Amino acid sequence: MSFHIGPEDMEEIALGGAFLGTGGGGDPYIGRLMAQSMMRKNGTDVEVVDPADVPDDALCVPVCMMGAPTVMVEKLPNGDEALSALGALEDYLGQKADYLICIEAGGLNSTIPFAVAAHTGLPLIDGDGMGRAFPELQMVSLTLHDIAATPMVIADDKGNNGVLNAISNLWTERMARSVTVEMGGAALVALYPMSGAQMKAGLLRGTLSLVRDVGRLIKAERTANRHPGNALISRCGGVDLCTARVVDIERRTVGGFARGKARLRGLDADQGREFVLSFQNEFLCLEDADGTPLALTPDLICALDADGGLPVTTESLRFGLGLRLIGLPADKQWRSPEGLELAGPGYFGYPHTFQPLETLAGSPAREPALT
Repeated sequence: MSFHIGPEDMEEIALGGAFLGTGGGGDPYIGRLMAQSMMRKNGTDVEVVDPADVPDDALCVPVCMMGAPTVMVEKLPNGDEALSALGALEDYLGQKADYLICIEAGGLNSTIPFAVAAHTGLPLIDGDGMGRAFPELQMVSLTLHDIAATPMVIADDKGNNGVLNAISNLWTERMARSVTVEMGGAALVALYPMSGAQMKAGLLRGTLSLVRDVGRLIKAERTANRHPGNALISRCGGVDLCTARVVDIERRTVGGFARGKARLRGLDADQGREFVLSFQNEFLCLEDADGTPLALTPDLICALDADGGLPVTTESLRFGLGLRLIGLPADKQWRSPEGLELAGPGYFGYPHTFQPLETLAGSPAREPALT
């Protein structure tokens, strides 16, 4: 079933994407403003369609930001880069796109496609390639279904763009990352051009519906002067990881990524405990002070402001900030041997063998509430 998203709905999309984006995907506020501006300029809402309703021979194209979220805070997109990337890819393929896709449920990358859709009039598909956000281009369910990332177009704010073709999705990541660094650390890309049939096989379905519902829930709970944490655990089927304050943070932008770790000191029921939260664009590993893992990629580590209940991204971490961390189980594809090889803790160099969130937490994750 399709639905429409208008300018007034983009706050909810940004909130939901920022929460499910596990700290990554870029600043949702920037993408929200871009989408709202484009919708109002063109006087149009964006249609979001069910994957089952897409013809098998349709051309479906994801558009997204690539680079370090810390760079995007200061190096704002001018709004034309994503359109330039999409247009150049269409020229290369000799075919116009029929549908657009959000590559991940991340702050900026869950909102920029709405801006492109509003400008082009193309519908968005209700799904994504991650069910969360990951730092590298090959870390998508599409890779698990042998869908190629290239041909891919990468564009910057100066008007440069280029077409990449690669022998594998990993090589696409390596080459595109190098170009992104030369483009100033952030760029907009159009990639993984696929048929409707490939999309139906490889896409994680219902993501944009979930993003919208999560955003609505956060907004409603805050309006009612309640912290949204408990309601989100119930809605998404998760576990409470900890409530703690940032007492030290190490962060650096290296090779097109924002890498680092935050040291946390427990609050409320977690007083007397200490934690280490490690990230590479996204929150990927939460450990107790003695190194015992509490949550590991590919499961989701979602951060909320402990006081206000707004989602917290990696680039907004700061000394003294109180966090409530919530864990959500990843899609079952990510827990498969192939998924863990692609985005498990070993890939990022963490010294842990993946264990499901519910095992590490010592209690089962709740069943998601029905909508």
